[in-house]
Amino acid sequence: MSLNRRLLIPIGYIGLALLVSSSALPARQEEPAFKPKNLKVLPKNISHEELEAIMDGFKDALGVKCGHCHASQEADPHKLDFASDAKPEKATARKMIKMTEQINKKYFRHSDGEAMIQVQCKTCHRGNTKPEIKPASK
Repeated sequence: MSLNRRLLIPIGYIGLALLVSSSALPARQEEPAFKPKNLKVLPKNISHEELEAIMDGFKDALGVKCGHCHASQEADPHKLDFASDAKPEKATARKMIKMTEQINKKYFRHSDGEAMIQVQCKTCHRGNTKPEIKPASK
């Protein structure tokens, strides 16, 4: 038997063994698609990253944590039920989102429709749950 033939047989067995063993492994599970529930104001097709950025902005603007608007899960009170509407703060947040969108659309657009500097939660809240109103300085 030639040297080439003696090398090809073991290599062939190794290749076959790798093929069989890799097919026995479970297929790599893909991450489940991000599907937030109960979105009433934010876009239904929002990405996880976009949603996180928006929520981080709310937390920063109001100086709160997620539990300020989101209720705890009944089964595990240490976890939040993001889809729940149990807390009135969540309804308030939705109203405030709509309000700022209306203000920005009506008052903060150039004549060509391009957005100017816009009103945001932090414009009035400045790190407080209640908007902080200061009298104008003289």
